[in-house]
Amino acid sequence: MRKIIEILEKNCQKTPEEIATMLGRSVETVKEQIKELEDSGVIAGYKALINWDAFDRDLVVAQIELRVTPQIGKGFDRIAEKIYQYPHVTSMFLMSGGYDLSLTIEGQNMKDVALFVAEKLAPMECIESTTTHFILKKYKEQGVIYEQKGEDNRQVITL
Repeated sequence: MRKIIEILEKNCQKTPEEIATMLGRSVETVKEQIKELEDSGVIAGYKALINWDAFDRDLVVAQIELRVTPQIGKGFDRIAEKIYQYPHVTSMFLMSGGYDLSLTIEGQNMKDVALFVAEKLAPMECIESTTTHFILKKYKEQGVIYEQKGEDNRQVITL
């Protein structure tokens, strides 16, 4: 099943027929294994990776670092559950190091992101501090390079 996961992780558009051919298995076996992986939560979903900079869409993306006070008996999970419910939050991770939680959020503009932090996150009692980093340009995401450098055709000029 690991091979199926690796194939789908690289390209989730591969059909069971293509995967079966690649692995030398029957289509029915591959379909059953994919269903088992989906049902068990190993395959959590399928999503296209979009380079929004190449498409005309105004969107601001920010990384938010949070230092929080974990709740007795609930740890970080209860706090995370409150925060990841907001539609602004596109991803969230528990981290080691200088901060506890890392969020990726999207907003219509910088003010939208700032208001989300000021009105939704900062007032929470368990939040000790926030740090916001705006993403200015994405070069690579989930293993996909967005811009391939072309060949440099400039001429060298020496004096």
